[in-house]
Amino acid sequence: MDSPDCEKGRQVHLSMDGSEKRSSRPSPSPQSYNPPSLHRTESSLERVDVFGDEESNDIRYKTLRWQFVALLMIAEIVSNGMLALPSALAVVGIVPAVILIVFLGMFALFTAKLLIDFKLNHPEVHNMGDAGYILFGPIGREVLSAGTIIFAICATGSELLSGQLALSTLSDQGFCSMWLLLIFAAFTFLLALPRTLGHLSRLGIFSSGLIVFAGVLAMIAAGTNPAEGRRVDIVVKTDFYHAFLAITNPVFAYAGHFMFFILMSEMPRPQDAMKAATCLQGFSTAFYVAFSVVMYIFIGPTVQSPALLSLPPLWSKTTFAVALGNFLIAGSLYSHTAAKLVFMRFFRRTRHVHSHTVLGWVCWVLLCLVAVGVAAVLAIAVPIFSYLIGIAAAIFASWYTYGLAGFFWLHDTYHLEGGWKAFGLRRVGTAFALLTILLGAFICGAGTYVSVKVSSCSHFRPHSAEA
Repeated sequence: MDSPDCEKGRQVHLSMDGSEKRSSRPSPSPQSYNPPSLHRTESSLERVDVFGDEESNDIRYKTLRWQFVALLMIAEIVSNGMLALPSALAVVGIVPAVILIVFLGMFALFTAKLLIDFKLNHPEVHNMGDAGYILFGPIGREVLSAGTIIFAICATGSELLSGQLALSTLSDQGFCSMWLLLIFAAFTFLLALPRTLGHLSRLGIFSSGLIVFAGVLAMIAAGTNPAEGRRVDIVVKTDFYHAFLAITNPVFAYAGHFMFFILMSEMPRPQDAMKAATCLQGFSTAFYVAFSVVMYIFIGPTVQSPALLSLPPLWSKTTFAVALGNFLIAGSLYSHTAAKLVFMRFFRRTRHVHSHTVLGWVCWVLLCLVAVGVAAVLAIAVPIFSYLIGIAAAIFASWYTYGLAGFFWLHDTYHLEGGWKAFGLRRVGTAFALLTILLGAFICGAGTYVSVKVSSCSHFRPHSAEA
């Protein structure tokens, strides 16, 4: 039988103008509601809340308030976006870049709304793999699950490279970079070990404060130490390849949607998730614009990626030292996500999820160790790993952040609003959903092309911390 939360969730949809509305139609009965997922024989996707009633459980997951969800997401995405975005202004000019950053921030908020509505309509969804099962069956689940794990591990590796770069900068390259990365990976593993995101959320406050403080310090440093002979270009003429390569930075600066379902599953009130998404996108967009514009105005076209390397040595060390904690916590959050998806896949609906069993804890520790370990090995052993991160982002983040949201809206409109006739009645919403899918496909195709071309022309240049 459906849970009360599920029945409430079924009435939440996207109106023509993108706002939330409650359907005037009565909620369909379980018999009339017949999406593909309901009649599959696998027990891993029952139509009940992921974690169910936790009153008598030893481990309680649903303790994450929406304010902490917003802080965790800020801690996760802002560092990579902040470090990479100023260089985009140098390639395409200040006006096109700012317009693009603002547009993508607004569009990411729109797609977040579609993801949140889908989760409320399907409380059994824990991750993108579960959503893929509802949309496309077993193949969809495997593809989207694998994509989430790959992207999370690549993102962990990106944070490890950022941490390695920060430690190398602080030590004036006085220590072996491999050992610095391994040390940073060890601490990332330890922070990823708490079983619930509620425990990690306390670190989100600290992490968000660190990255904001680092950004403010960097802007002060740039303002007090402007580059000589700098210039500010309103618009820069360039070819498609270099232009799209530059705009992949703002495109993937909002690549945190792949974690939305996992975060919402650990909220006692998932209905509040839109508040967290609004805070996240509003803050990140404003901060991205302010940071990118200030850094570009005072440094000019020579601004590097990561932008902190463009500062005078003392300021660069100071800002990296402050941001180091954010890199650490963001990496632990990504690796936690990869481990949590696999853990729930194998132990869902078992006592190992909510009880302190030996098997549960051994498997959880091993999964966290594997997630961080694989990321560390890739970062050390693959000379072009930083480019592989860009390829993974192009292939997966383009769909998780943008394209899949259109499929979610089309699926629920068809099954909950009256079949094909619903598309005719909601032409504006249908058009937006289709455009969202097309945009995701375009970003995936073009982003993969430029990322592969860059990696093939890199001639095995040294690692960078750029995501």
